[in-house]
Amino acid sequence: MTTDFAATRAAFDLPEGIIYLDGNSLGPLPKAAAARVAQAVTEEWGKMLITGWNKAGWMDQPARIGDRIGRLIGAAPGTVVMGDTLSIKVYQALASALELNPGRKVILSDTGNFPSDLYMADGLVRTLGNGYALRTVAPEEVLDAIDESVAVTMITEVDYRTGRKHDMAAITAKAHAMGALTVWDLAHSAGAVPVDLAGVGADFAVGCTYKYLNSGPGGPAFIYVAPKHAETARPALSGWLGHEAPFAFDLAYRPGRGIERMRVGTPPVLQLAALEAALDVWDRVDMADLRARSLALTDRFIAGVEAACPDLTLATPRDHAMRGSQVSFRHAEGYAIMQALIAQGVIGDFRAPDILRFGFTPLYIGEAEVDRAVEILAAIMASGSWDRPEFKTRAKVT
Repeated sequence: MTTDFAATRAAFDLPEGIIYLDGNSLGPLPKAAAARVAQAVTEEWGKMLITGWNKAGWMDQPARIGDRIGRLIGAAPGTVVMGDTLSIKVYQALASALELNPGRKVILSDTGNFPSDLYMADGLVRTLGNGYALRTVAPEEVLDAIDESVAVTMITEVDYRTGRKHDMAAITAKAHAMGALTVWDLAHSAGAVPVDLAGVGADFAVGCTYKYLNSGPGGPAFIYVAPKHAETARPALSGWLGHEAPFAFDLAYRPGRGIERMRVGTPPVLQLAALEAALDVWDRVDMADLRARSLALTDRFIAGVEAACPDLTLATPRDHAMRGSQVSFRHAEGYAIMQALIAQGVIGDFRAPDILRFGFTPLYIGEAEVDRAVEILAAIMASGSWDRPEFKTRAKVT
């Protein structure tokens, strides 16, 4: 497959005059999504009512869509299922991994991990008590920190702040050599970089869909369980749809077959409909093409900003093997600079304490947008136009 990026760009409803470099936080609207959701509302919910669970295939959505995402992350059919939020899926994966490795009590993560993942891990070990602990090290120290005390590693493959990419194959291999299991958070990987969960032997993986996969705000999460664990991993959150026979309404829980046991609550049908429309675009995308274009765009942006904006410090690795699909720069007034950029139609975001973050999604971003974004950023930095009170007032979402 050769990816036609002009065709994928045409599939998105992007506002005129906006350069959108924040698809790593919330993907834009696929043109087909509104009609697909409207169909689910009027033709399915409206006309079928409760019979839509069978007639419209709502109950099968989580597995059907899970397989479509599986293609993008190197997962075999029947190993990925949709539902709930990413934090819930993190909790599920960690709890199952700990139970599969009962002789150990340490979750190993890194200080660059997304805080919500760390919060969920901390909450889990506090609930378990009895010596369970979360241990964090610097991102660069993860590989060396994996020893025979570690039960499971919990790593977000691409750092949400800097875009630094962990070596999934090396970390998974070291974990297994030390008798540990792995949980990978793919929030900034799925749809951004090639992932090969089966190839590297990952045990569990989780991810959200509202970033690079463009399912819309609050889109459902996914969870992957390696086939070797599918019939033995027990879900700590044993919801009714993860039961072997949900409509038998047994009082005793029996886990469903394989990945189905990782379902918890009722699937978000309307949000899954939007995701289905978004994934239609991905059917035309080769991940190797996407990766090559992503690296070319991020290289171009780095070179342009460094040449024109000497006051900004690159926080993202130059090494392609260590870079996701985003570029981050540091500046003490990063928040104000980003607000000035947004005011001029270049949308990125800010991450405390000093990160200006730019996401690059080749599905709808090209060289022209990169060059124009550099030009606008350079003008803001040269003029100091960011230094205004209205740009320094923090909103709830940064």
